[in-house]
Amino acid sequence: MQHNSFIVFLIILIFFVISFLSNILGPIIPDIVESFDLSLGLAGFMPFAFFVSYGVMSIPAGLLVEKYREKKVLLWAFLVAFAGALLFALVPSFGVSLLSLFLIGIGMAMLQVVINPLLRVAGGEKQFAFNSVLGQLAFGAASFLSPYLYSYLVANVHSGSKSAIIRLFDSLVPENLKWVSLYWVFALIALTMVLVIQLVRFPMVELKEDEKIDTGRAFRELLANRKVILFFLGIFAYVGTEQGIANWMVKFLQTYHGVDPATSGATVISNFWGLLTIGCLLGLVLLKLFDSRKVLMLFTAGAIVSLLVALFGSLSMAVVAFPLAGFFASVMWSIIVSLALNSVPNHHGTFSGILCSGIAGGAVVPLIIGGLAEWVGLQLAMLFILITLGYIFSIGVWSKPLVNNETVSLRDFFNKKRT
Repeated sequence: MQHNSFIVFLIILIFFVISFLSNILGPIIPDIVESFDLSLGLAGFMPFAFFVSYGVMSIPAGLLVEKYREKKVLLWAFLVAFAGALLFALVPSFGVSLLSLFLIGIGMAMLQVVINPLLRVAGGEKQFAFNSVLGQLAFGAASFLSPYLYSYLVANVHSGSKSAIIRLFDSLVPENLKWVSLYWVFALIALTMVLVIQLVRFPMVELKEDEKIDTGRAFRELLANRKVILFFLGIFAYVGTEQGIANWMVKFLQTYHGVDPATSGATVISNFWGLLTIGCLLGLVLLKLFDSRKVLMLFTAGAIVSLLVALFGSLSMAVVAFPLAGFFASVMWSIIVSLALNSVPNHHGTFSGILCSGIAGGAVVPLIIGGLAEWVGLQLAMLFILITLGYIFSIGVWSKPLVNNETVSLRDFFNKKRT
């Protein structure tokens, strides 16, 4: 079929929106704790409410796409996200926030299932890898930028600004809940995406066999395979690691170093996502030169060291080490997924659905950290992440893929670059 550059651009934009709505929890958790007078254990239920939706919705979303096609599922996804954001913007309370985050998470899970096959068709199979990297860059850019929007809104809402938009937010959000203005922005973004998608004509996507989800025989066969469960736990551990750090680092910096969440704290978490994105680009190069399992072990060891320095070092060390942990986490997702799919000869679509359900690790690990923090303090509670990182390191030891990643020598790599 003829490639559709506009659809590719729209999908890249959807990657941006997913990240923008998904990864803002870390900076605002200190505000949530203070605004609703929450314990750290209760605060841990917020990322839980968001990420558990991936475990609930990943496989059903795949079945919805096959039955109702991409455009309808995209519309439903943004409508659900719009409803979730608007609900909390109108009724800002802790209980409503859990329902709101769950609904937004449902929408984001549906989007994740749709966009990769759609990107393959709209951009062409030969450009799929390149376009996928563009999507990840957009994802990282949104995570980098969203904390700055949070800082801007907190600094300007109810500050006497003459901006028409800020004055509108002044009338919509309570003075002691300035950060709730973010949810009005989320609702507006989601509604805008609904209107855009409604106007766009989407190409017909014929799912490949390895993109389809089968909840019957294939599902049972995979669940009986020990390697499938181990790699599911790998994704669970990775997302738990990423979100465990991202959701609690700002609260840690506030508690132990007196950092303002809306300024310096937002900058640190922005740098975390920025370095995670840069690390993805370096990872592409390293995976051309070295066995992916060795790269995984090296980067995991770097993440362990960075986490320990962040937790037990000085403030100046922590504001560098936390973002470095993001840098070292950058290659983990892609390597674990590729090792998993290369370790099973068939049913890749169903296997991908099972792996995506492992994103629920982002729900469980931050919740465990919040619960442990009630007993031993947040500093020691965040050491739980060493368990998930240890499991990820072990994947590089025990995984035996049917096909290894293709590598070239350093001489051949640089000679190819010059030509």
